[in-house]
Amino acid sequence: MEALKVYLDSHSHDDLHPSEIANILKDMDDKSFHEAVKLIPKDLVADVALELPDRYFDDVVESFTPDELAESVAELESDDQKEFIEELEELDEGIANEVFEKLDKEDQEDIRQLRQYEDDEAGAYMQVEVYTAKLNQKIRDIIEGFAKLRRKGELENVNYLFVVDDQNRLKYGVGLDSLLTFDFDKTLQENIEADDENYKPIVAYDQEPIKEVVKKFQEYDLSSIPVINDQSVLLGRITSDDIYDIISEQATDQMYHLAGVSDEAEEDDDLIKAGKARAIWLGINLLTAIAASLVIGLFESTLQSYVALAVLMPIVASMGGNAGTQSLTVVVRKLALGEIAKHDAFRTIKKEVLLSLANGMLFAIIIGVIASIWFDKGMLGVVIALAMIINLLSAGLFGSVIPLLLK
Repeated sequence: MEALKVYLDSHSHDDLHPSEIANILKDMDDKSFHEAVKLIPKDLVADVALELPDRYFDDVVESFTPDELAESVAELESDDQKEFIEELEELDEGIANEVFEKLDKEDQEDIRQLRQYEDDEAGAYMQVEVYTAKLNQKIRDIIEGFAKLRRKGELENVNYLFVVDDQNRLKYGVGLDSLLTFDFDKTLQENIEADDENYKPIVAYDQEPIKEVVKKFQEYDLSSIPVINDQSVLLGRITSDDIYDIISEQATDQMYHLAGVSDEAEEDDDLIKAGKARAIWLGINLLTAIAASLVIGLFESTLQSYVALAVLMPIVASMGGNAGTQSLTVVVRKLALGEIAKHDAFRTIKKEVLLSLANGMLFAIIIGVIASIWFDKGMLGVVIALAMIINLLSAGLFGSVIPLLLK
C-alpha cells in the first residue's frame, strides 16, 4: 500500500495514469489491496477497474457506492462506459442499473447505442466522441474550438478531424498535423479542394466484422478509423488502443484453444469451472492415448521379441507429436490472421506436408544410422527410418488438415 501512496503523492492529479495504479495494485496481497483501493481518486475508479484483470473487478467496485461509481463512469469515454456497465451487470445487475440511471441522459443514450451491436461488429467497439467540422468553417475557428474542448477534457486521443455535411454524413478526414499547415484564414473547402482525394478517409461500417477493421488498421497503419452506417452518417470512431486490446484477446484465445482450455474459465476464480473445461480436453486426449495403446498392443509379441523396438518407439512418437504441433500452430495462426483463403488451402497443406516429409527423411537417416549402430541390426535401422518418415508425414498432414476442416 505504501507504493501506491508514494505514487499518488509524487504525481499531480493530471499526471496519474490508471494503468500504473493498476500495476501497483496487482502486486499487493489481498489485505493491502482492499485497503489501497480506497485511496484511488474517485474519478479514476472505473478506469482503474477496467485496467485490472477481471478477477479484481468485483473487489474494486464493491469498495465504492453507486453514486461514486456513477461519478467515475461519467469520466470515461463512451466505449469504456459501455464495457464497465456490462462487467458490472455480470457482477450485480441491480447495482449496474442503479449506476446507469445516475448517468446523464446523453451518456445513457450513448451506452444504449453501443450495446445494440453484436460483439463481433465494429459498432460495439467504437466511441461516439469525435471532433467534426463543416466545409465552410475557417481553420482558425476549428482549431480554437478543438482547443476549448481539450481544455475541458471532453476529447482525448484525437488525431483526426472528421468533415461532415449538414446531415452528418462523412466527407473527409483531415489529420491534425495537416490541419496546422493550412491557411488559418481560409475555410476547409478552400484548403482541401485542390487535393480533396487525398483526404478521403478509410472507413469502417458499424455492422462490419471487427476482424476486418483490425486488418484495415494493420494494412493502412491507422491510429483511428471513422465508423459510419450504410447512409455514410458518422457514428463514431475506433482508436488504436481498442485494436491493440482486440489483437491481444485474439492471441490469448488462440493460445488457449491450442492448449484445449477456455479463456473464460481460466480468468474465473471458480476452480470447478476451470477444472471442468480442462477435463473435457484431457478426456479426449485420454481416449486417443488408449486408442494408440490398443494399436501397439496388436504388436505385443513383436515388441517382446525385439526389445529394441520398445526402446526406439517413444523417440518416433515424440518426433511426430512435435511435428504435428508445429504444423497445427502455423496453420491456426495463419487462419486467425486471415492469411489462408479457401482457394489456397491446398497450397498450405502441400507446404506443411512437404516440410514434414523433408524433416522426416532427414531425421529418418539420423535415427536409422543410430539404431543400426546401437543394436547392430541394419534392418532395424531401416524399419525405424521408415516409421519416422511415415510418422512425420502423417503429423504434417493432419496438423494442417484438421484446423482447416474445423474452420
